Amino acid sequence: MNNELACERKRFLELVYCVKKRFLSMYKKANAGHIASSLSCAEILTFVRFFWMKNEDNFILSKGHAAGVLYSVLAEFGMILEEDIETFYKDGTYLGAHPPANKIKGIPFATGSLGHGLSLIAGMALASKMKGEERLFFCITSDGELNEGSVWEAALFISHHKLNNIIWLIDRNNLQGFGRTEDVMTLEPLDTKLSSFGFFVMKADGHDYDSLVEVKNTIASNKDAKTLPKAIICKTVKGHGISYMENTVDWHYLPMNLDQYNLALEELNKWYKRE
Repeated sequence: MNNELACERKRFLELVYCVKKRFLSMYKKANAGHIASSLSCAEILTFVRFFWMKNEDNFILSKGHAAGVLYSVLAEFGMILEEDIETFYKDGTYLGAHPPANKIKGIPFATGSLGHGLSLIAGMALASKMKGEERLFFCITSDGELNEGSVWEAALFISHHKLNNIIWLIDRNNLQGFGRTEDVMTLEPLDTKLSSFGFFVMKADGHDYDSLVEVKNTIASNKDAKTLPKAIICKTVKGHGISYMENTVDWHYLPMNLDQYNLALEELNKWYKRE
């Protein structure tokens, strides 16, 4: 690994650590759930915001129940004040359980009613193309929300209009609110389905910096990737990095007690020191 890449990887790990530490504190103070959903996409969102997006680009977190990680990333980026982070879930806050509309510059739409994010980003991307702008539009969806027909309608729309300015990242942790995705409604072979819809499809380890960099570089250099909308299937683990939360449906909903919170911090600190 060259020195520049090593430095960037180190910075990525520092950012992920700070982002996770902040939102774990947020969830504990709020006695709120959806912690595992935020842990599932923390690295993806951090990478997109700090290592891929430019100032003119746009992003939508369609899986709005993971609002904690979005707020934490934007706070790390300087777009939300730390004193506002302290109001998470409280009366009168603009940092509710799901992202708000027209409150924060980095959040263009309210999301969380699943299945809408890709449609929203499709409209934004088409309008941008009609204006002749050079901008990218990123959207993170959960894999569970691919059960929604609106997602596939948006995918058809994106393909039809050749919206090559869209980068769709799928948080593929194989779990949703009522069980395993393949038990609720089979998605596989997901890559084949997305390719048949006209997307340039890649797979990545959604928790690994090097894997995400490889995807980014391929998209920048591949001829087909430059002309087609992009879909990245990010292999992830729900509750990633916190042993008792990993790969369970329960932690889609549960809040942490004090002992669980302290254990989560202990495991996060061990991970950071090890990395």
